[in-house]
Amino acid sequence: MSQSSPQPDRPSPGRPRDGRQDLHPDRPAAESGEEITAAPGAVRVPEATPSPEAIRASDAEREAVVERLRIASVEGRLTFEELTERTEAAYAAVTRGDLEDITADLPGMGAPGANPAPLQVKRKFSAIMGDCKERIVGRIDGPLEAVSVMGDVELDLRGAQVPAGEVSVTAHAVMGDIKIIVPDGVRVEVTGHNFLGARKVAVRDPLPGARVPVVHVTAHAVMGDVKIVDDAHHAPVRRAIASWWRDRT
Repeated sequence: MSQSSPQPDRPSPGRPRDGRQDLHPDRPAAESGEEITAAPGAVRVPEATPSPEAIRASDAEREAVVERLRIASVEGRLTFEELTERTEAAYAAVTRGDLEDITADLPGMGAPGANPAPLQVKRKFSAIMGDCKERIVGRIDGPLEAVSVMGDVELDLRGAQVPAGEVSVTAHAVMGDIKIIVPDGVRVEVTGHNFLGARKVAVRDPLPGARVPVVHVTAHAVMGDVKIVDDAHHAPVRRAIASWWRDRT
């Protein structure tokens, strides 16, 4: 009778070679508590590094973009509204890519200046028992004045060029109304006095500590109203209808 030759040990499906029983043979080694090590000679893939555009922006980088926007305004490249919008966006930017998008259409520092808008020659706007509506698109380099006597004056500053980043307006309302429209995000400072009248400011507060454009208003109201509103508070019904129509289309 021939004797069978010894067979090498074969690991059972439920038991590893070292003799320990694998309680979960269907799970990967990492799930069963065993440490997985890279095979000898395996190439380690480096972790992906964020692109330069995805790196978070610093406060100093935001301030540098705001200064670049101010210079672009001085050169006549940005209107008062564009300067304010982009300044607000710069302070709200999270990454370097966000900051680059804000200045993508502006030339590099030291480029020749663009031709500024024509100087705003008319400085005084008045309505005596009538109405006066003015949308300023010229360059403002001095104070403005609005006078209303039993009439209405509407002064729109959104399309103006303001190289200094500041606008000063003196408003006199006598039994009349004066409305001054400013871009969203500006800081409004109001002084003056009123007698049987009102001085009203309806603008969004800018970000705390942000170096945004400023509108100084010296308002004197005698049985009249002086109102300063930003784009969000000007004609809210018309804006709501326009927004509804855009959503439909």
